[in-house]
Amino acid sequence: MSVVVRFAPSPTGYLHIGGARTAIFNYLFARHHGGKFYLRIEDTDIERSEKMYEEEILESMHWLGMDYDGKPVYQSQRTELYTSYINKLLASGHAYYCNCSKEELDAEREAAMAEKRKPVYNGKCRRSPVKEGVVRFKIPETGATTFNDTILGPITINHEEIEDFIIARADGSPTYNFTVVVDDAEMGMTHIIRGDDHVNNTPKQVLIYQALGLTPPIFAHVPMILGSDKKKLSKRHGATAVTQYRKAGYLPEALFNYLVRLGWSHGDQEIFTKEELIKAFDTSAIGHSAAVLNVEKLNWLNAHYIKSMQPKLMAERLIGEGLIPEEFKTRIFDADVQKLLPMVQERSKFLMDVYNGIEFFIKEEVTYNEQAVAKYLTPEIKPVVSELCAGLEKLSSLSDEKILEELFKGLIEKHNIKMKNIAQAVRVLLTGTDVSPGVFEILSIMGKDKALKRLSKGF
Repeated sequence: MSVVVRFAPSPTGYLHIGGARTAIFNYLFARHHGGKFYLRIEDTDIERSEKMYEEEILESMHWLGMDYDGKPVYQSQRTELYTSYINKLLASGHAYYCNCSKEELDAEREAAMAEKRKPVYNGKCRRSPVKEGVVRFKIPETGATTFNDTILGPITINHEEIEDFIIARADGSPTYNFTVVVDDAEMGMTHIIRGDDHVNNTPKQVLIYQALGLTPPIFAHVPMILGSDKKKLSKRHGATAVTQYRKAGYLPEALFNYLVRLGWSHGDQEIFTKEELIKAFDTSAIGHSAAVLNVEKLNWLNAHYIKSMQPKLMAERLIGEGLIPEEFKTRIFDADVQKLLPMVQERSKFLMDVYNGIEFFIKEEVTYNEQAVAKYLTPEIKPVVSELCAGLEKLSSLSDEKILEELFKGLIEKHNIKMKNIAQAVRVLLTGTDVSPGVFEILSIMGKDKALKRLSKGF
């Protein structure tokens, strides 16, 4: 079988990480099997669908590195197709018009709830020759529908639990459970990988497939993502949209890797290249229970990817994410900055950490942290720094870190101070803060002229 899958977001909001994980699972499944991965924009909700959300979804998928086959399919452009299928169901007797008023339906529902019955439509119009109104799908009055979910196993729903649901509104516009069947059939879907919040929709969709004489695809429902409190993920748990993670300084490789492992396993391996994921991924390794979002683990992964990235690529990423001011976009590729970047990456969790770690180096003027200045640039340390400057002045260059270390040791012994006192003072003078790579490394990369200028200007 040639695998064909899809991701079908609705442009009524930003792409959240649950939807992104679903897209990733479909993408990897298709690429693993050498199949097709399509994108369908389910934009039939005219009032809530917005172009900005559609653009954000497309950009987030591109940022995460998911290329889809062909062009996006838009439901809003397929009205005639849906109408033709609705007419087929009406003609075959699998659907009927219903003109029951809202008041009638509300009264019926209230009565059912008062009698502790499931509030389903009583089928009044299926036995009447109504020629207008909404269109309802006719559920068989007896029996049950069973489908085999490749993740959750066989699932059976009795027909008495399903009401004759609406497949077209009074204005002729189709509803979700109907359009999704038409689209998946027309697009040749072989597998449907989606969140388990769609499990209750699946029997309805299977019945529509059968009524149209079509073979349903294979279903795989992925358990949802929970917050750290084991409750449904929401805004109270922090970032939920892919764009929020991007703005926070996460790398797409890290978020991609993390979301795959959030509910899917492959032995004890935690870190994967995309090629490794494509080779290993299959729905059989998706867990049956909900996954819990662990921000600390995501942060660890992000730090790993930042640390592992080549300096040139890191520079390009910083520019691409808009973190480098225009005047420094060329400077960041200079040899000295490229030498500093790995040292900063080693200590960084987020992209902004990387920029903050090199800002002192690419700017001419240092911005001093007031607390660090007050703590380390004391009157007692000033003569020591002056002697250090004199010693550095005598050196032809600052490239030999061992010579720099000997110079510092001599000052420590002479003034009976600790390495921390002089090292932190020098660090603050060179970088403006008390957190940075090693002082000898900074001096070596910065060079004699620039280092002496900052050391002499600091007090």
